[in-house]
Amino acid sequence: MNDFDTATQPGNAPWTCPFCPLLCDTFGVDIGPPGTPLKLTGSDCPRAHAGLANFDANASAGQPRVDGRDCDLDTALAAAASLLAASRQPLFGGLGTDVAGARALYALACETGAICDPAQGKALMHGLRALQDRGGFSTTLAEVRTRADLIVCMTEEPTAHYPEFFHRCGAGEREDLAIETLPLHGDLFDTVSLLAALVAGRVRGDDDRVPAALAALSARLTAARYAVLVYESSRLPAQGALIIEAIQRIVGTLNRSTRAASLPLGGGDGASTVNQVFAWLSGLPLRSRAGPRGLEHEPLCFDAERLLADRAADTLLWVSSYGPEPAPPATDVPLIVLGHPAMRLPQGAAEGVFIPVSTPGIGSGGHLFRTDGSVMMPLRPLYDDGLPSVGDVVRRLVHAVKAQKKGRVQ
Repeated sequence: MNDFDTATQPGNAPWTCPFCPLLCDTFGVDIGPPGTPLKLTGSDCPRAHAGLANFDANASAGQPRVDGRDCDLDTALAAAASLLAASRQPLFGGLGTDVAGARALYALACETGAICDPAQGKALMHGLRALQDRGGFSTTLAEVRTRADLIVCMTEEPTAHYPEFFHRCGAGEREDLAIETLPLHGDLFDTVSLLAALVAGRVRGDDDRVPAALAALSARLTAARYAVLVYESSRLPAQGALIIEAIQRIVGTLNRSTRAASLPLGGGDGASTVNQVFAWLSGLPLRSRAGPRGLEHEPLCFDAERLLADRAADTLLWVSSYGPEPAPPATDVPLIVLGHPAMRLPQGAAEGVFIPVSTPGIGSGGHLFRTDGSVMMPLRPLYDDGLPSVGDVVRRLVHAVKAQKKGRVQ
């Protein structure tokens, strides 16, 4: 992890990119004249370019709105607190924030009995359910870069969503590092299961029914000093936890005679960070709530999409501070949004509360967990955007909700 001074000046000032869970920290940013977006230096990463295009250091801060009308922050906070205090079952979605924002959201969720599910909830649950059911063995980006001699991409090459991934692993810099892509034989379930059987010796590689490419990959895995099986949770189909369990069986078998690990890629827009924070504060991951019966974790029932479709939630608090997307889903329940100033609300969502918030790593500082889960990176601002952080807004909401509830009891 690099430790740099705050990057408030243009040029090649060090910066940690918050737009991807790799959290690359070797880029710089140029701040141009008014009306021009921030410009990335030191990399051609399209994901970082796209993220920076949503920001202009000279743009004016956004304005809070209640029912489509501009107002001040105090008025917006009072309206949001009133909705939450009256709600019988709030739902917190999006969850695009940093560690401080997550800590504040947890306190608000406990105060209101809210269910919390990120925008990437389905993908996040694949890995969580596999870990809960079977456990697993994972590694870090630094370990891959310094020790791995074979990387196997189990869900296609990750560069479409994580452009800097192979660079972070040292590809092109180390002659002993080989990169393979899983050759499909049927669907992904069939292929990973067959590979697990080959590695375990339950199926012979010279069997005529076994594809030669898959048999060769099994042999390379067995011969590797340190193999890493990389997968993207968002690319997995329904019931993807079963695929992850099969990947972990391969890793477990290899570790009897050599060394191997998995490396999941995912949890962007703060999803993995909020999950880490909720887990250390409550002992439970996301899709949990502090309800009348105490802490409850329901990975299937507490799916935000399901809750809204079944009208099982009566207020939606949507948090998305890293850009205009992901925007909240179309819904007819009262809506509170803490988002990027340029976020477009769904059609018909004029009624509700919108509070523009600062983006960690752009207009304010913060911290995020990297995709490998073991490193928390500092985010230092490029400039002061004049907006409150998610943590600031939610902490004020906690006090306002408590005050409104106390006033109703009296």
